Parts: sequence; C-alpha cells; structure tokens
Amino acid sequence: MNLRYIIHAISVCVLFGFTSMVALGAGGEAFTDPAKAGPDFVLQGEYKGSVETPDGVKTYGGQVIALGDGKFRIVGFEGGLPGDGWSRGDGQTVIDAKSENGQIMAKTERADLVVGNGKIAVLVDGRELGALKKVERKSDTLGKKPPKGAVVLFDGTSADQFQDGKLVDGKWLGATNCFSKKKLGDHQLHIEFRTPFMPKSSGQGRGNSGVYMQSRYELQVLDSFGLEGKNNECGGIYSISEPNVNMCLPPLAWQTYDIDFTAAKYDADGKKTTNARATIKHNGVVIHDDLELTHGTPGRHGEGPEPDSLFLQNHGNPVVFRNIWVVEK
Repeated sequence: MNLRYIIHAISVCVLFGFTSMVALGAGGEAFTDPAKAGPDFVLQGEYKGSVETPDGVKTYGGQVIALGDGKFRIVGFEGGLPGDGWSRGDGQTVIDAKSENGQIMAKTERADLVVGNGKIAVLVDGRELGALKKVERKSDTLGKKPPKGAVVLFDGTSADQFQDGKLVDGKWLGATNCFSKKKLGDHQLHIEFRTPFMPKSSGQGRGNSGVYMQSRYELQVLDSFGLEGKNNECGGIYSISEPNVNMCLPPLAWQTYDIDFTAAKYDADGKKTTNARATIKHNGVVIHDDLELTHGTPGRHGEGPEPDSLFLQNHGNPVVFRNIWVVEK
C-alpha cells in the first residue's frame, strides 16, 4: 500500500466522520476509540507518587509512552509531573522497556520498576519503596463556557462557521484545513482538541495538526506526550519558540489551548511597525508569556495588516476539535 493511498484513507475517515473506526496511518494504526486501542493503551499514561530514598521520601512523576508492539518509553520526573512539580532543568530519567503479561518490567541504576495494575511500583532488592499511582489530569479550562459577548465558532452542532468544516461523529470538528468565516484581529481564543492514539508512529507522523492564529502563526498540535517540548511539538510556535514546559497529555485525552493574541501593527504604507504577541495556556498552564511573534510561520497565509481567520490544519491524522469560541478585543 503506497503512502498516497494511506494518506487518502486517513483523510476519508476524517472527512466522513468515521472516527470510531481504526484508521490506517503511514506509521500504523490510528485509534480514536479507547475501547479498541488495545492493552498498550491501558499501560500508557501519567503516574505520580512518593518514594522512599536515602535522602527521605520524595515525590516523583512518571509518563509511560506506548511505542507499539509492547514497546514503551518511561520518563521519570523528580518533583512531580510537568506543570505539577517538575519544570525544565529538574532531574529526569528515560528508560526503554517492553511489556509481558500485562506488565512492564524496567531497571534504573538505583531501582526496579514494575508498571501495571494502575501504578508504577519502585523496588530495591525486592522491597517496594513506594509507588506512583496512575492519574488522569484534566485542564482547568476544559469545557469552559463562552463568556458574555463571545462569538461561538463551534459548539458541536454545526460546522457552518468554518469554510470546509466537517463534523466528525456528528459532534466534533475535523482537522480538514478548515478556516473560520469570521476574520479576527486582537482576540482571546478558547479551543479544545484531541489527538489519536498512534503507537507505531513517531515524530511529525503522530497526531499532527495545527492551530493557526490569524492563519499566520502556527501553534502546534501533536501527540508529543513524553517528548522534550520543541518548537515543532505540541505547544510550540513553529520556528519561533518552544513551550516553557511540555504540557501535552496522553493521546485521546481532551486538551485545551487558551490564547490571548495581539495582532501585528502596520503603518499607512503597509510596513510592519510592531510584531504580533501571544500569551498561551496549554491545559491551564502558561507555556508562552507575552511571546513576541517575530515572523509568520509556513502553512497558510503570510503576515499582513488585515484581520484573518482561525485555520485548523489537516496533516493526515484524525485530530478533532470542540468548544471553540472567541472574544474580540
């Protein structure tokens, strides 16, 4: 099966709303239904807890990332999870391991790890020194209702506010290179998104899309759960800035972007005098604080003085959106 056919198959699934099916992607399957995602999906996720150490009891976070066919990567965070006790520069450990009989057995320099039954047990010489329990974090802006005066772009009932917009499963907005019919200048935007579970895919082939502010500046959407948090990963502004912290949740979890955007300014001759700026929260955590957007990013439109649309990129993966509204400033 050639790549063109694979990408076409994915696009068909998105365009016609077959998200309950298992789509075939260039790197393997793309699951959109947790019930069909298999045993690796059950082990994947976030964990947090306390462990006895020579220096006393300490808090740790863990992210278990499925890589397909029973292969996993475990990332340990000293102090807690990203955005919840851990930040860039804190201690971090990365281990590759495989599952067997519904469990993952892994070794670090100091301890043995057993992942299963909703926890990561930490053992030394067979003695359990603590455990990290599986958690499901949710953004504190998930499901946030539009305030008075907001313009609702998508509420799950119709895609009519988007040119080329398509309903998926009758309630989500597909990532179909659609763009809002409303043109935006300075504004605040709330949008929720969900990436598929694609364990055999990697990098830019894993849950890829993009939220383009004014169709000019791409805020990346990607399944970058467990990655470093680069400018081409979830929360990054492509070619401009990586997020302060990688707040990407596991695939199939609903996530939020809350954006405060100020458009670039131009003089009467059409020359740019002030760069655009944005403050962005990913899952309720500030990942860009009054960031200067020094240039446009490729993908749709170049910079300009006129208002422009919100653009949602199709990158061949069944990413979906919901609860989209905007407050004009």
